[in-house]
Amino acid sequence: MLDKSVSFIPITMFRPSNAPSLPKIQLPEGYHFVFYQLGDAQAWCRIETAVQEFETEADAAVYFEKAFAPFSNELQRRMLFIENPKGEKVATFTAWWTEEKAPRLHWLGVLPTEQRKGLAKALAIRVTQLLHDYYPEQDLYLTTQTWSHVAVKLYQKLNYQIIRNQDYQNIINILNTAEK
Repeated sequence: MLDKSVSFIPITMFRPSNAPSLPKIQLPEGYHFVFYQLGDAQAWCRIETAVQEFETEADAAVYFEKAFAPFSNELQRRMLFIENPKGEKVATFTAWWTEEKAPRLHWLGVLPTEQRKGLAKALAIRVTQLLHDYYPEQDLYLTTQTWSHVAVKLYQKLNYQIIRNQDYQNIINILNTAEK
């Protein structure tokens, strides 16, 4: 969930191509990864709206249609979901690219009822692995914000680094304060 009690500052992070190995993926019993299939847009919209990335599922659908739908073949090898033991899609993350065509982790979301089970970590590891496979020897990127300070700390544990800019010290101060 987004923590809108802290100031909003955009953050860009990168993981060097020569970063240390990733930890082993661990999913709870009965949970498993699945790639996007035609018709999964609704699940993506539901998850991203539940974590407050969009006001409504209709707003999420407009974004999906513009940003993802034109690349349906790519989605089938880049957009991951985690299904729970009931077969419901409860989390998502995408191995995408930046406007400059650099490898990018994009749109991490875990339903609030499914958080604190290691799903975000499992997705971050798996999407990082995919991007390293698709773009060998390239640094990986992601954009996030201080409202996602829990995710920022997860990314840092996976050797992603905050790109220093004029807001760097303010970002660090917010991250340190949000820990408490």
